[in-house]
Amino acid sequence: MSPQLPSVRKGYSEFLKSFFAVTRILQILLGAVLWATIAANKYEGSIHFVLFVAVFFWLLTMALFFLTLLGKQDLVPLVGGERWLTTNAVHDLVATLLYLAATGVMADKTKEKVFCTLEHYKHPCPYNVYLTASIFCGLCTAAYLVSAVYNSCRKCRGEQTVV
Repeated sequence: MSPQLPSVRKGYSEFLKSFFAVTRILQILLGAVLWATIAANKYEGSIHFVLFVAVFFWLLTMALFFLTLLGKQDLVPLVGGERWLTTNAVHDLVATLLYLAATGVMADKTKEKVFCTLEHYKHPCPYNVYLTASIFCGLCTAAYLVSAVYNSCRKCRGEQTVV
């Protein structure tokens, strides 16, 4: 059993150096920062949608990442196996669209709270939190868009595997 370990480790390290894995790790990190930023502060109204998008796609991206890392995508019914690249491309496209809507929501909320940055405003001001969340939401949108385009291009070239 020990002779197989180096090849498995080599497979993991090759996967982790791939463009696909780097974008997935970036998506996971940016998504975690986004939802932690929102969840650590008081939020209301339409920001619940942003939090839903961030947490949902963070969890789904982690699941897709670890299934691919462990090579278990064949075990996923209907969307696994030779459909795995298409599944990842569709996931990234849907994430891009929902993160784009979430970015719009955060930008609108940030614009609504710009008045509270005045020097003598005494109430709690969520402007900086909303601005930070807007920036990370935009970065998440960009990361998913790059991944969607990359996976779609690979699928159009006839490739079947993610890596």
